[in-house]
Amino acid sequence: MDLRLFSRLVFLRAARRRRDHWDAARITAHQDHALQELRSAAYAGSAFYRRHHAGLRDAPLDQLPPVTKADLMDHFDEAVTAPGLRLADLENHLRALAQSDGDPGLPWQGRWWAAATAGTTGRRGTFVWNRAEWATVLASYARANDWAGIPVGLTRPLKMALISSRVPTHQSAVVGASVRSRLVPALRLDVTAPMAETVAALNRFQPRVLVGYASALKPLAAEQRAGRLHISPEGVMSASEVLSPHAAAELEAAWGSKPFDVYAATETAGIASPCTYRNRHVYEDLLIVEPVDQAGTPVPAGTTGTKLLVTVLFSRTLPLIRYEMSDTIKLGGRGCPCGRSFTLLHEIEGRIEDVLHLPGKAGRVAIHPIVFHHILDEAGRNGWQVVQEPSKLHVLLCGLAPGASMEGVRDAVTGALKTAGATDSQVDVELVDQLERTALGKAPFVRGLPGRQ
Repeated sequence: MDLRLFSRLVFLRAARRRRDHWDAARITAHQDHALQELRSAAYAGSAFYRRHHAGLRDAPLDQLPPVTKADLMDHFDEAVTAPGLRLADLENHLRALAQSDGDPGLPWQGRWWAAATAGTTGRRGTFVWNRAEWATVLASYARANDWAGIPVGLTRPLKMALISSRVPTHQSAVVGASVRSRLVPALRLDVTAPMAETVAALNRFQPRVLVGYASALKPLAAEQRAGRLHISPEGVMSASEVLSPHAAAELEAAWGSKPFDVYAATETAGIASPCTYRNRHVYEDLLIVEPVDQAGTPVPAGTTGTKLLVTVLFSRTLPLIRYEMSDTIKLGGRGCPCGRSFTLLHEIEGRIEDVLHLPGKAGRVAIHPIVFHHILDEAGRNGWQVVQEPSKLHVLLCGLAPGASMEGVRDAVTGALKTAGATDSQVDVELVDQLERTALGKAPFVRGLPGRQ
């Protein structure tokens, strides 16, 4: 591990533990000060933000225009604050990394860490961090372990197994390679590898922490209950995909404790994670999150937003101020038996793209993924997907649960769609050995037609 990065990470983790005891007033004061510094840095170094916020430099945050991924990528060279940093050069670096056996944890040109999104919700995004920023990214992920009550130290290395994508340009790969050390022995497994290979590797490694996509953890829980997988992790962490209550119950049945549902994104790093009481707290010392309605107006606590605007308080190289994400979340209030005052994150309902729009009696009707969860969580032994095609919905079941039938699943889905207001919805059901995955190994529950809302 980069020694300067390691020393910075140690400092940040100590500072972060002190922040865990802040009250609401201290958190708000910190956000106000950090936001002012972020905006000053953006206006000084980014031509894009000077133009984007023209006439609004003294305006409150909620009056600033959002920034989309397309905005940033179209104006990347103007948006970054580091002279000479160019998107084309970063893309060439990531392309070369993907085509070689290079170490993604090593900084490019000795000073930059970079990662890219898969582009499943639109245009691919490329993001870059300097050493101080990257240390904060790593500290945000380490916080999830700390809040989960999983200690790490010289006499207790944190053996971590991560089941996700092996693509070296994915942020999880860059993070894993950056923290790999005697303190954090890491085993990275490809979510698309044969199950027998994954089970054998985990049995040999015996992780203290098991981290993965929800779609990868559910079949592993089945292997544990079947007696082929023999591990006893102190914590199981689901990340990067929506964890349904049914899947969470299966993980708890396999390993004896509730999983930790971690919320993060490539652009922001960690956003929220659960404490030992399994209440998710937002990392408000690092971010300002604003669930908003379709018009971009912040919604009150207890209301699910149509999308999410995130301001990353530590971003300097590529400032992110009211960066738009398609996630639909619901915030709560403050107060938790753990003693932290950070705002609670009540629900992560998915992304705008997960909502299907089907013909109905009075036009097109929106079908939320929960309609399918109620039926398919029970029917698909190792997971499921609904793929929208021009003339039908294609339901993929990875294994069939005892007592379920393909005809019964088809009839149940057809009936649920009719109840939700959809008309003339043709449904077919197929048993598959594995789910369809994105370039980064994720298996989204619902895949709509490209470009349709």
